[in-house]
Amino acid sequence: MKLHLDIDCFFAAAHRINNPQLNNIPIAVGGRSNLSIFSKTPQKRELSKIEGAFTSSILSVSDNSKTFDEYFRDDDKRVRGIITTSSYEARAFGVKTAMSVAEALRWCPNLLVIPPNYSLYHELSHKLKLLLQKQIPTIEQFSIDEFFCDVTGWINDDEIEKFAYNLKQQISDELGLPVSIGIADSKWIAKLATNDAKPYGVKIIYQDGVDNYVSNKPVEDFCGIGKGYQTKLQKHGIYKLGDIKKHKNLFYSWGKFAKQLYHRVQGDDNEKVIVQKNSTKSIGLGRSFDPLNSRDELKRRVSILCRHLSFLAYKGKHNPMTFSLNMKYQYGEIVKAYINTQRNFSEQLFKQELIKMFNNIDKHISYPIIQINITLSNFTENKPTTLNLFTQEDDAKQIKLTESIQSLRNKFGIDILKSAGEL
Repeated sequence: MKLHLDIDCFFAAAHRINNPQLNNIPIAVGGRSNLSIFSKTPQKRELSKIEGAFTSSILSVSDNSKTFDEYFRDDDKRVRGIITTSSYEARAFGVKTAMSVAEALRWCPNLLVIPPNYSLYHELSHKLKLLLQKQIPTIEQFSIDEFFCDVTGWINDDEIEKFAYNLKQQISDELGLPVSIGIADSKWIAKLATNDAKPYGVKIIYQDGVDNYVSNKPVEDFCGIGKGYQTKLQKHGIYKLGDIKKHKNLFYSWGKFAKQLYHRVQGDDNEKVIVQKNSTKSIGLGRSFDPLNSRDELKRRVSILCRHLSFLAYKGKHNPMTFSLNMKYQYGEIVKAYINTQRNFSEQLFKQELIKMFNNIDKHISYPIIQINITLSNFTENKPTTLNLFTQEDDAKQIKLTESIQSLRNKFGIDILKSAGEL
């Protein structure tokens, strides 16, 4: 059978480990777009010591030492930011993820809102992964606070519930983390069961009980059914997961994903728990900010994001061949572009191409922009030979320069060297 393990209120629980005064009171962790990378004054930064899927930002800024006012309140005294995680005590007052901090405080005036500590979350997630790897032969990390585990042939079905309770207790004893565990033959039914196991419980669904278990559950409870798909299902009178079984032909006619979803809901998908290889497909970085009109400042921010991504590529030993840029205007319109290059990657090349892309896709130069996202992808193991003979020598020089600069940044910090355009 398969287990789905989810840390209860992860970020909030992490802060409670060494702060018992936070227990049994409404708390929440809030966040806001970290704009300190755009600051022209020196900022305190640190490199994450942990690398791997879901547990490495490599670059992080310590916000946990800041007070509420320092982190959440602007110079104009307005409270900014959103709730990323809330404790069960806070949820009882209606505090939810993605709610603004200001609104959360209206719902729960006694709410204690804490600035995030991403280094702590990454460290705990990594420690949990290591603990699970020692106990279970096959695990898949689904998110920073969720894991799938396959214990087929490892733990007998009649012993699995006891195993789950013991595992839950071990995680609490060794890491101080509260977890809930769902169990089923299907990883997706196990994930659904975890919702009913919360808080801090275990829920097992045997295969012969799947139909009865899903019959009255709303379709939105199932992983992978978003708002758009809910609307599509409702047009066919499908509101409950139990309704899906009656419409097999309909789901089969909708293509591969719908067919896959049909069998996931029935619990007979037979999908395996996937042991991930540490192969990164892409790396990205983006920021949201108040409406900004100055194109010079926007291009400066593009250059800064490029600098950070160049360092991430260097740290991960990635050689990206595709650069992507997405921007969002204040009024909701999104523009995007990408370029495939056959030239060796360097920071200078990356910045040049992104500024060109910015100029090409910025069709509304009088509109304020509120978001920029940049992505590097299409990594190659071996550095390609630059096809353009006129740029080969220049590329070779830029690669050497990039490697020297990144080596210094690795030793002294990401802000030790900046281009003139960033200043």
